[in-house]
Amino acid sequence: MSLRQILCIGLASALLAGAAAAADRNSPPIPCEAVDSVGTAKMSADGTITLALRAWPKPPAESQLVYAPNNSQYEDIKRHLGGIAPGQSKPVPPRCGTNSEP
Repeated sequence: MSLRQILCIGLASALLAGAAAAADRNSPPIPCEAVDSVGTAKMSADGTITLALRAWPKPPAESQLVYAPNNSQYEDIKRHLGGIAPGQSKPVPPRCGTNSEP
């Protein structure tokens, strides 16, 4: 499995909580107050949510995740964003503490 694939899996499973730290289990948790956003979310006219995410601090990486309304994680993503409407873009907040799990 390539490093990029590992980072993408980490981003999806930790839901935006610092994939770089998830890849490096020795890293301390990233405090929420230190991070305003881990990327941008946009909802298309058909309700599909696209997340353009970035991991930090090293190695820097970017990933794009797409959630159609029939995706099992769709409502969780929408709730995490605090709601989102078709045509709207908004910052993606981190999911605090999930990068510290073993």
